[in-house]
Amino acid sequence: MRILVVCGAGASSTFVAQRVRRAALGRGLEYSASAGTAHSLPTDLDAADIVLVGPHLAGELDGIRSAAATRGAAVVLLPDDVFADITGTRTLDLVEEALRVRQPADTI
Repeated sequence: MRILVVCGAGASSTFVAQRVRRAALGRGLEYSASAGTAHSLPTDLDAADIVLVGPHLAGELDGIRSAAATRGAAVVLLPDDVFADITGTRTLDLVEEALRVRQPADTI
């Protein structure tokens, strides 16, 4: 699973990506997580299965969803308190929930 975390400038998304990567490793999941920006999104989407969008980009969510849909990537708007998730486990839970919703029940 390739996770892309998107924010405005790339700084906060870097922290979230590192935390969710560590949380996935702790659960034995082979997930990658990288950081990107709204500006780099068109290129970064080619290497993403799911896009986590920083809460400050909520106004751009429809455009991000449209771009991600053309590549088959899911999109999750992160909650306002995502940066308080020091361990990354709550953020990883959001990823796993989004993946469950995308999959038909008979493949889970």
